[in-house]
Formats: sequence, C-alpha cells, structure tokens
Amino acid sequence: MIEVRNLVYKYPQNKIPTVKDISFKIDEGEIFGFLGPSGAGKSTTQKILIKLLSGYQGEIKIIDRDLKSSTNQFYSRIGVCFELPNHYLKLTALENLQFFTTFYNVKKTSLLNLLTMVGLEKDANTKVERFSKGMKMRLNFIRALAHNPQILFLDEPTSGLDPVNARKIKDIIHEQKRLGKTIFLTTHNMYDADELCDRVAFIVDGKLEITDTPKNLKQLSGERVVNIEYENGGVKSKDFMLEGLADNNEFLNVLRKNHIRSIHSQEATLEDIFIKVTGKKLKQNGYSD
Repeated sequence: MIEVRNLVYKYPQNKIPTVKDISFKIDEGEIFGFLGPSGAGKSTTQKILIKLLSGYQGEIKIIDRDLKSSTNQFYSRIGVCFELPNHYLKLTALENLQFFTTFYNVKKTSLLNLLTMVGLEKDANTKVERFSKGMKMRLNFIRALAHNPQILFLDEPTSGLDPVNARKIKDIIHEQKRLGKTIFLTTHNMYDADELCDRVAFIVDGKLEITDTPKNLKQLSGERVVNIEYENGGVKSKDFMLEGLADNNEFLNVLRKNHIRSIHSQEATLEDIFIKVTGKKLKQNGYSD
C-alpha cells in the first residue's frame, strides 16, 4: 500500500535534511509503527506522505500510484489524525464531523456510531469550545475515520489520553486493522507500539536505524531473566538468567528453602531495545480526560 524509496527532505531554512535517505514498505492491512523521539523526523515523513509537504527527493508510491502524480481523489483514500486537535470551536461535535464529511464524495460512516465508540455520544450536540483537551483529541481521532478511508495516518493517537480512553482508541485501531485498513502510526510511546504494531521502524535524527516486528526486536537483547520474590526474614527479590536456570544451584536453593511469593520471567521492552540500538531515550507525556 505504501512504498518509500530513498526519501530525503530538507526544510528551506535548514542546512541539513530532516529526513535522510529512508526506505520502507507497508503492506495492505498492516499496522506499521514509525517510532522515535521528538524531532526525529516522524511527523515530517507523515506530512510528506499525506501531501502536506512537497519538494522531497526520492520515490513514494501509495496504492500503486506515484504520490507526485496523484489527484485530489487521493485524499478520499486516506484518513489523518494529527497529534494536536483542530476543530471549529463554535460548532458542536456532530456539526464538526458533518462539515468534514462534505469534503468527500464517498460512502460515509455513521457519525453517531463514531461518537459512541469514543464515549462522546452524550456530547454530540455540545459546542466543542466546551470540550476538555481529551474530548477534543477523541473527536480528532474519529474524524479521520468518518469517510471510511483505506489508509490511516495516526500521529500520537493516544497522547495525552487517560488509560480508559487510550484503551478505547487502541481497540478501535485493532478493529480498523481487522477491517483491512492499512495504518501508519507515528509515536514515541513504545508500549502502544508493542501492543498495536505488526512491524516498527526506529527513526533517529532523520535516519531509519532498524525495522522489524516488535517480538524480533525484543529478542535482540538476548537477556531474559526470571525474577523471584520470596520471604526470608523479610521480603526479598532476585533476578536469575533464564539460560541455564535448571542447573543454577542458588536459584534451586531459593526455591527449596524459602516461601515463594511470586516468580515470573522478564524480557527487554521495546523501549529498552530502542535505547540499545539508538542510544536515545523517549519522552513520555501526561494525560487528560
């Protein structure tokens, strides 16, 4: 559905490119995570793919058509959720969605159903100026679905949301994949990426460092441990390497001589691997309702 070859982009005011010769492919029905810290080139790449930025070098094909030669029909096939919500504040939530769908000559999704999916059905006729930040973000997300696009571009779709509403958004993303939609997800939230994405690409300073499935990437560390918590004159906790565990006498003695409270395996997180591969850390945001 999306093929990018040797993409380079430099903002006119900058001396060096923001995006530096990156290439990747995204299959139909795949959730592809584009992961990196702020300023890495994630949003710039997305803006190029949705035709907000031109003047790039390289080749881009979306739905088997060169992006530079695509017509306005292209916009009917994509849905975009920007990181920062932008709405007509004097209109209600329903009026905002209704106005937006007039831009597209395609079969529309039920707008009330969309509002219900994100818990905004009771606020359908409330002016958006009275919405909290979290409510605006949820409205921003479902607006991208309103015209039933083939490809979704989601920029930090759960950023700033409380856990309950973030869960709703992630469930909808899973459902969109089940319906066959292709999803390009840009985020610095490694937990969301691990849960949602079929494959992820790490981007740092405009370069793609590595692309693979979350499972394969987490196995790169080669370090899996077993954590055991036990009582011995107090609560104690100790980690043991998983490899050779059956012959580890210290581990076996802990099992034999103590009351075991819990025991579980641990593996590297996607963020651990990101730091290991790139040497960079990722910033996490707070949330709102």
